[in-house]
Amino acid sequence: MRKVLVITYYWPPAGGPGVQRWLKFVKYFRDFGIEPVLYIPENPHYPLLDESFLQDIPNDLKIYKHSIKEPYRIAAIFSSKKTKRISSGIIQTKNQSFLEKALLWIRGNLFIPDARKFWVKPSVNFLKDVLEKEGIDTIITTGPPHSVHLIGYYLKQAKSLKWIADFRDPWTTIGYHKKLKLTSYAEKKHKQLESDVLNTADKIIVTSTTTKHEFQQLTNKPIKVITNGFDGDMAVSDKLDSKFTLAHIGSLLSGRNPKNLWKVLSDLVNENIDFRNALQLRFIGVVSEEILASLADFDLQDFIEIVGYVSHQEALSYQKSSQVLLLVEIDSQDTIGIIPGKLFEYMAAKRPILGVGPVNWEVADIINKTETGRIFDYADDIALKNVLLSWFQDYQKGELLISSGSIEQYSRRELTRILVEYI
Repeated sequence: MRKVLVITYYWPPAGGPGVQRWLKFVKYFRDFGIEPVLYIPENPHYPLLDESFLQDIPNDLKIYKHSIKEPYRIAAIFSSKKTKRISSGIIQTKNQSFLEKALLWIRGNLFIPDARKFWVKPSVNFLKDVLEKEGIDTIITTGPPHSVHLIGYYLKQAKSLKWIADFRDPWTTIGYHKKLKLTSYAEKKHKQLESDVLNTADKIIVTSTTTKHEFQQLTNKPIKVITNGFDGDMAVSDKLDSKFTLAHIGSLLSGRNPKNLWKVLSDLVNENIDFRNALQLRFIGVVSEEILASLADFDLQDFIEIVGYVSHQEALSYQKSSQVLLLVEIDSQDTIGIIPGKLFEYMAAKRPILGVGPVNWEVADIINKTETGRIFDYADDIALKNVLLSWFQDYQKGELLISSGSIEQYSRRELTRILVEYI
């Protein structure tokens, strides 16, 4: 088999969405004639852990490791809670303490492109020997953290090899980038590094058409859209919640605050006693204090169940048993190309998806084509209310179902086949 070196920061036992994309690609690589070799940090600072992902690592997978210096460990001495929140990408926009403002300024201006920058140089020196030893001529880097791409950038300059850069998220246009209190110098440096990577890599992979169009303005290199996906069977759960649960799986950041949805739910609670008795809002993962405050403003605090972070397997179980699955994205032109990885697992769960996001959100096209739910923007209210009421009436009759179609194209194995063709 042809050997390919995959360079990634996130790897089991890391939890969260960042680890799943390449864990699943690596899981199926051998089915299509590629022998993966992994390079990961030896002592990473993962904000979330999930031991259940370990079972997906292929047998006899060769993994190389090198130590990494993590400044988040030092920052945690001052405030472990704030440091963990920032390293997880959850940036509180209101009532920031002086310490939080300082941490964000330091993160944005002193650690360019990110806090894992100190892993770049030692990794390049270490991997030069690995490439020779393993006879590897193709490498793949995946970010964020985008410092991983700099490892590919310097290896490409030093060795005769093929380099593919995978962007799970955009670089300078992603929402939290603007919250890092960047100086003009730092902003310019980020854009220069982004350009260097995009114009040096042989091929580029992105997860959305919007990001592809953005990058096509910056480079002439080939760009392929390969979305995230779902793994496992698509069996329908025969044990749905007795309550009318609206469940959100994953981190609910401060900017993802659909007040129109909270208002509609509040109105339905006050207008419909059956709705009031049945409603439950279930949040599985981290929820920002600003979101909780908004829910309280609409008198929805009594309907909230906060489960917290659970293993991936538990999250899948919650998805399949929930009546409705919530999908929320920041209301910004910058986020129309953000396609959350959980979307595809939501679709595989075969429960109605209720999404609220920006106008022209790319997710809406996927939802509409697969007939797996409904997407609204932050200004919608009447149509949103009508759909919720209709779904509630179906729930009361035990008939809240969806007839999803054409989602097999988003299976992890099929996406791996497409990836191998591109490689």
